[in-house]
Amino acid sequence: MTASSSPAAPSSEARAALAAGVICYLIWGFVPLVFQQMAHQGADAWEIMGHRAVWGLVWAALLVLLSRQWTQVMAVLRQPKALAWLTLSAVLIAGNWTTYIVAVNNGRTLDASLGYYLNPLLNMAAGAWLFRERIDWAGKIAMALAAVGVLLQTLALGHAPWVSIILAMTFAAYGIIRKRVSVDAQTGLFLECLLLALPGLIWLIHIQGTGAGHFTDSPAATFWLLFAGPATVIPLALFAWAARRMPLSSMGFLQFLAPTIVFIIGALQGEALGPLRIASFVFIWVAVAVFAVGAVMKVRRAAATAETVVAPEPGLLDDPAEDRMAAMDENAPR
Repeated sequence: MTASSSPAAPSSEARAALAAGVICYLIWGFVPLVFQQMAHQGADAWEIMGHRAVWGLVWAALLVLLSRQWTQVMAVLRQPKALAWLTLSAVLIAGNWTTYIVAVNNGRTLDASLGYYLNPLLNMAAGAWLFRERIDWAGKIAMALAAVGVLLQTLALGHAPWVSIILAMTFAAYGIIRKRVSVDAQTGLFLECLLLALPGLIWLIHIQGTGAGHFTDSPAATFWLLFAGPATVIPLALFAWAARRMPLSSMGFLQFLAPTIVFIIGALQGEALGPLRIASFVFIWVAVAVFAVGAVMKVRRAAATAETVVAPEPGLLDDPAEDRMAAMDENAPR
C-alpha cells in the first residue's frame, strides 16, 4: 500500500507547482487590466502605489503569519546591514512598480511587455559582469538578437525605449540586491512593504484630506484600490512556492508567459504596431526562444552530471535554488 502511494505524492506536488506557476504568471500578465481599472476610478500612479504599499503590507503580514516566519522578521530587523540592502531593494522595486503603472495606464503597455522580455537577458549580462558567470553560446546569441531588437525599437519610436529599459534595469538591479541578502522571499517582501508603507500611508492620508484621493469615491473605487494588496502579494507567494518545486527549465519557459499576455493586451488596445516595431519584437521573441532552449540544455546537462538543487527550509540562509533562479526571475514583482 505504501509503495503504491509514494510515487503519487511527488506527481501531485509537481502538478500543484505547475498550476501555481501558471497562475502566478497569468496574474502578472493580466495585472495591467487591474491597474487600468484603478485609473478608470480616477487614481493616478502615485495613489495606486500608495495603496499597493499599504495593502501589500497587510497581505504580506498575513503570509508571514501563516508561514510562521516572524522570528525571521525580527532577526532581520536586528541586522542593520541587511535592512540597508532591503531599503535599497524597496526603492528599486518601488521605482519598477511606479514605472509599470505609469506605462500601462498611459498607452505604453507594449513598452512594459518589452521590458520584461529583456529582463532575463539583462540578468544574464549582469551575472557575467558582476559575478563572473560564464555566458554560453545560447546566451551570447540571445543577447545579440535582443540588442538588434532594442535598436529596431529605438528606430521605430524615434528614441530609446526608456520605459522598457528602466523596467528591465530596475528589476535586474532588484534581483542582484536580493541575491546579496540572506533573507527568504516572503520575509523580504514583508520588510520591503513595511519600508514602503509609511510614506505610502502618509501620501494617502494627505490626498484623502485634500479631496484628491479616490478611495471612498465609490464601492468600485474602494474595491479596486483594496485589490492592490492581493494583486501584489499573491503572485509573489505562488512564485516562491512553485520555484522551489519545479524544474528550472519549466520556470524558464513560464516566465515569458506574463510579457506575452501584456503584449497581447497592448496590441488589442490599439497601441501602435508598425512594421519596424513588429520586426523588433520578432528579434526579441527569437532571442527569448534561444535563451529558453539554452536554459533547457543547461538543466539537462546538470541532470546528466547528477547535479542537484537543494532548497533549504525557509530561514536566514542563502537559498541555492533562489540563487540559480536569480538569473531568470528571482522575485518578480509586477
